[in-house]
Amino acid sequence: QVQLVESGGGLVQVGGSLRLSCAASGITFSMYSIGWYRQAPGKQRELVARISSGGSTNYADSVKGRFTISRDNAKNTAYLHMNSLKPEDTAVYYCNSIFRPYDYWGQGTQVTVSS
Repeated sequence: QVQLVESGGGLVQVGGSLRLSCAASGITFSMYSIGWYRQAPGKQRELVARISSGGSTNYADSVKGRFTISRDNAKNTAYLHMNSLKPEDTAVYYCNSIFRPYDYWGQGTQVTVSS
């Protein structure tokens, strides 16, 4: 059974930092591309960052220079380090793993940035 479990969300003040974790089980983690997505109320889910199986990364323009995605294949875990948080970063953050045709999602973790 495949599971992606996000953790690390919470309430943080503007300018603060959080580190989200995505712990995977039931997959050969190192083979999967891992993405972090977010969905704010009333908005579509959007890609925040992605890291390939080889370690290449890409980011949404809105988070470049503030967020860093990383992975630890030995721990079957991916991370999203978020710095200089803004109110517009408030959303539910989801972890996604892809190794076509396999595509899995976590249940999400809430991030709230208060001003």
